[in-house]
Amino acid sequence: MASREFIESRLEMEKLLREEVIGYLGLSMDGESYVVPLNYGYVDGKILFHCALTGKKLDYLRANPQVCFTVGRQSGEVRRHAGGNPCHIDSESVICFGTARVIEDPQERKAALNAFNRCFNPDAEEITLERALGCAAVEIAISEMTGRREQQEDQKRTYWRYTFQH
Repeated sequence: MASREFIESRLEMEKLLREEVIGYLGLSMDGESYVVPLNYGYVDGKILFHCALTGKKLDYLRANPQVCFTVGRQSGEVRRHAGGNPCHIDSESVICFGTARVIEDPQERKAALNAFNRCFNPDAEEITLERALGCAAVEIAISEMTGRREQQEDQKRTYWRYTFQH
């Protein structure tokens, strides 16, 4: 396999993280994997999401806070090889590795939920503390992210990598 040349930059990956709204959270506990799709917000090198106060996702996070989170998108139609075999579609993806934590402090949870909401609607009304206490908020501090873009037009694959210093 040919070696990949990574560009040390977070700009393109952060753009994709801000533009997409559904991501896939990879968790593991006791040798069992669990991947769940969820809506999320990206703010200052962190992934934010909300969920119920109890459930499988939180059980896994509390048992093992090391997670993987990914988003991706494809555009156009699959292009075919000369023999008719499908071979390509323009695409972009980002894979984030990091540590998740359930935000327990009520004021911090309220702030995180407001930041999450503003990812979707910058003019969103402030969430009350009472409402914030009705759901869980989770923050993933990203330690490293990698990304890839493939475009047929210029027959090019671009790879990015960025390591955060928290």
